[in-house]
Amino acid sequence: MSRRVAIVGMGVVAPGAIGVKEFWSLLQEGRTATREITLFDPAPFRSRVAAEIDFDPAAHGLSPQEIRRMDRAAQLAVTATREAMAGCGPVLDSLDPARLGVTVGTAVGATMGLDREYRVVSDDGRLSLVDHSYAVPHLYGYFVPSSFATEVAWVCGAEGPVAVVSTGCTSGLDAVGHAAELIREGTADVMIAGATDAPISPITAACFDAIRATTPRNDEPERASRPFDRTRNGFVLGEGAAVFVLADLEWARARGAEVQGEVAGFGQRCNAFHMTGLRPDGAEMSKAIDDAMDEARVDPEEIDYVNAHGSGTKQNDRHETAAFKLSLGEHAYRVPVSSIKSMIGHSLGAIGSLEIAASVLAIRHDVVPPTANLEEPDPECDLDYVPKTARDWRTDTVLTVGSGFGGFQSAMVLTGTDGTR
Repeated sequence: MSRRVAIVGMGVVAPGAIGVKEFWSLLQEGRTATREITLFDPAPFRSRVAAEIDFDPAAHGLSPQEIRRMDRAAQLAVTATREAMAGCGPVLDSLDPARLGVTVGTAVGATMGLDREYRVVSDDGRLSLVDHSYAVPHLYGYFVPSSFATEVAWVCGAEGPVAVVSTGCTSGLDAVGHAAELIREGTADVMIAGATDAPISPITAACFDAIRATTPRNDEPERASRPFDRTRNGFVLGEGAAVFVLADLEWARARGAEVQGEVAGFGQRCNAFHMTGLRPDGAEMSKAIDDAMDEARVDPEEIDYVNAHGSGTKQNDRHETAAFKLSLGEHAYRVPVSSIKSMIGHSLGAIGSLEIAASVLAIRHDVVPPTANLEEPDPECDLDYVPKTARDWRTDTVLTVGSGFGGFQSAMVLTGTDGTR
């Protein structure tokens, strides 16, 4: 019998909320953290809104050397890791470093560092042959996303399996899913797992502008992210990180750790169809959901809440609505669904881990966070997409899903740990 995987620590750095407590307050209150972009001049771009973090690395314990060495995404990951470790109790005490591993998800790596350094070495784009002598000495670390996992491993002293998972916008789910499987198979006793992305930069804005994926609703930044609303017209870019301490459930309990939730099941598929397009029937996401429920040994009727991908694009919201109907049947019409991207935007590879954090908190507090800005429901998205206000709701088992460019589809089932499974 495979081992059960407990969540015993959690750290969050999100738009409008640094820290788990602040993150849950934002979600419960339905506050939006979307605004006009301040990290660069957005005037030339079609979409000029984003969900930014007011993040001062020095105030959160990063040294001048760490700040110089790390890209912003790595800084967010390390900050979240430190919170997760501080809250995990005795689990890491006297742990063999070889039994401790790390997985970090990211979609776009050190985008901000690379963007900034290219501007420097090219003299703001004027030089076709760049002058490398102007680059920071840590430029190589920006080129290799594995540096994120290295930074986290150094923080926690991990000498077990350490890896970066980069599967687009499902990276945050896939990194935690991979870590859970390493614990189940016995490769590690504890994994530090999560994801980070800080993609709010001119190159990212230009790329999403080109395919018209982000919203042009610039006159109402706080209301720009509208998953499942009839008037939705693209997602709002975000940034952030969420990191978890995962451990074998019985091993953690024997050491007196507080168990916050359980990674009960995980499924992953690819549609092999189109880089950005989705089939309208939702079949591939549905298969990932079915795999996650099978591994968790739960029936559709046992799902109490669905934390949706809910990006706010026309095709994604229709796609996952169809997937929920395929996998959950008639229960799909009875279970509450919501998207936290309506409040904190879409942080690409990081968002799956942030949504895991929201799901665990929903279980702990028996509250379903709302879909902010959902005012005119789309008739094609006809499920119970909880609008605007959080709902008190008995929440023992949560399904959270992700969908990413490249055709990636992932799903995870999270539960409380009352011992009934």
